[in-house]
Amino acid sequence: MEVKKLCKSFGGRPVLENLSLALPDGEVTLISGPSGRGKTTLLRLLLGLETPASGEILGVPPRRAAVFQEDRLPPDFSLLRCVLMTAPRRTPASEAEGQLSEVGLGEFCRLPARELSGGMRRRAAIVRAVLAQPEALFLDEPFSGLDAEARSLAAAYILRRCPGKTIVAVSHEPGDAALLQAARSIEL
Repeated sequence: MEVKKLCKSFGGRPVLENLSLALPDGEVTLISGPSGRGKTTLLRLLLGLETPASGEILGVPPRRAAVFQEDRLPPDFSLLRCVLMTAPRRTPASEAEGQLSEVGLGEFCRLPARELSGGMRRRAAIVRAVLAQPEALFLDEPFSGLDAEARSLAAAYILRRCPGKTIVAVSHEPGDAALLQAARSIEL
């Protein structure tokens, strides 16, 4: 993927100005920087959820999945149903249960999302995105609210399940680059 001279403003306040960068296919890129620098806006532009004021984005794969800062799990759905929502149509429930087990959630498959802790919902959101089998995975603060063990478990799961996929992550945490074995780090 390539970003060329991208500009985006909100309420007349520039967030991204003439941003150009390359995001190599099949690699992990971590975008970091202080709050308000446009990291989440860049992800939303790459996902097609926002329109740039000017500039262009090239080479974005058609099959994308995202983990947003908010977990966006339907509160009344079981954990299993939440992660199967975005999975390819013929994905067996046993596959989803297995992947939930990989992040320590196997025994909670039948609980409604509203009964899960924030960290559990976060890991479920990660499984839901990975289970969608995207060509590119976009992660906005993917490990927020997770303790050290859950962070390691979730990062290892992403790397194991997404080999050779393009992963673009946004994070304030300096250790996330190492956790995700980021080939590239970009500071905004």
